Amino acid sequence: MSATRMMILGLVRWMQPVHGYDVRRELLSWNADKWANVQPGSIYHALRKLAEEGLLREVATEQVGARPARTTYEVTPKGEDEFETLLRGFWWRLHEVPDPFAAAFSFLPAMPPEEASAALRNRATQLRAGVEWMRASLQSDWMREARPVHVAWMFELWSDRAEVEIAWCERVAERLDSGVSYLPAGLERAPGWSGWRERLPPRDEGA
Repeated sequence: MSATRMMILGLVRWMQPVHGYDVRRELLSWNADKWANVQPGSIYHALRKLAEEGLLREVATEQVGARPARTTYEVTPKGEDEFETLLRGFWWRLHEVPDPFAAAFSFLPAMPPEEASAALRNRATQLRAGVEWMRASLQSDWMREARPVHVAWMFELWSDRAEVEIAWCERVAERLDSGVSYLPAGLERAPGWSGWRERLPPRDEGA
């Protein structure tokens, strides 16, 4: 929510006076719903909440024909302070982004090795498609003519991160395919880890 809060305040500050519709359209044009977890349906609610907190000011409400009324917003001095605080907090501090995949990977031995390997290769394929899209975007007129240069730099960051994860996914998949085993003695016999039993070396019962 803090990232959404910062982005909405920043956009209103940049485009003011601005309708909520234009804030939503701009955020969606950035694909912020994918990389910043900005939910499109929550943008209008967030604008109203920020106004209630005194961070935004409602300048006017207009209605054209049968269309829904549109409220125009500006940032208040209090909103300026909040934006500056959030912005610098995100710049200067490292923030861990929760990733459901990381939680799922912590239970890797509960997956059959063949399925885990296939899922990792599938993840690499999806990431590679994203990298190809970003590279195409970097060469497009849309990027060169319609976006500030720092947007291209951000695409470079995402692309480089994805390349590292692609290599990692493929490396771990190869280890799984090779039959590598790493479970501590005894854990392979615990419920839920059955998919790994056939990959473990025979136990010496006489030892």
